[in-house]
Amino acid sequence: MKKLVALCLVFLMVFAMAACGQSEAPAAEPEATEAAADEAPAAEAETTEDGAMPDVSGSYNIGTASIGGAFYPFGQEIANLVGAYTNLNMVPEVTGGATENPRLLADGSCDFAITNENVAVYAINGEDAFEGTQIEMYGMGRLYPSVFHIVALEGSGIESIADLKGKRVAVGPAGGGTLPVLNQLFPYYDMTIDDIVASYLPYTDGLTQLSDGNVDAAIALGGYPNSAVLEASATKDIMLIPIDEEIWTQFIEDYPYYSKTLVTKDYYNCEEDCYLIGIPNVLVVRPGIDDDVVYAVTKAIFDNIEEFQAANANARDLSMENASSMSIEWHPGAAKYFQEHGYEVG
Repeated sequence: MKKLVALCLVFLMVFAMAACGQSEAPAAEPEATEAAADEAPAAEAETTEDGAMPDVSGSYNIGTASIGGAFYPFGQEIANLVGAYTNLNMVPEVTGGATENPRLLADGSCDFAITNENVAVYAINGEDAFEGTQIEMYGMGRLYPSVFHIVALEGSGIESIADLKGKRVAVGPAGGGTLPVLNQLFPYYDMTIDDIVASYLPYTDGLTQLSDGNVDAAIALGGYPNSAVLEASATKDIMLIPIDEEIWTQFIEDYPYYSKTLVTKDYYNCEEDCYLIGIPNVLVVRPGIDDDVVYAVTKAIFDNIEEFQAANANARDLSMENASSMSIEWHPGAAKYFQEHGYEVG
């Protein structure tokens, strides 16, 4: 009997010790959970930290203009920077230019595009060339100003816009940004596009035709010095046709997104300085592009302005300050980048 009692006591002691051991094991578990909880926010903060390049990938394209225009090499350099500083692939597309590019965004043919700010306003509001069709798109910042060149040969007798009446004029490509400006400018001279013999040619072709005597004047819209105008000035004596002084004030008042831009005579070896219409260009994006992708593209461009300027002459006017002043709605991804740098946008 005593042996049986002793065995029972031993069994109870072993059971009690096992129970105590089981109660101690989970005690380490809260420590591990607490440690994991301490680490989790740090990992999350690393991926969402302001200023960090998002981990995004994919292929996108950017609508530019014809090869001879300023938009194409500018868009090409944007694509280069995006490829160098992000995991995105961007391809510059040859297009009809500023007026066609919003339509390419609308039908999904392009993801990003360069256009004139006035054209962007028209497209969004369904005005001018976009009458009856409002296009949804968002801005990512101003880029550089384009200059509206009207070029004739010295001695041609064309000294004013009024002198273009009845003349052969290369007005730029049909989808470019020159036609909206002409349609706004001509009424100040009691003219319309029907008062000239218009040839819808890319800027380089138009200036070549001017040099060859096949047209009387040629128009080019782009940064200055413009490559097509420079090429013409290398072989011919050219002159820039100004807006009459009495028209300037009313024109700028009616169209405040334009500016009176001085182009000095040394740019194109002209005899006189000339004030021409300046038009800000903007980078725009279609709806549906992820905020992080737009942020990454914006960051690749504006974090590397000096590199951009070394590669493209038109980028000399590119700056955060200039880019932050824009009259169309900001894309949230681009707005975030500028807000991180202290600019009130969005």
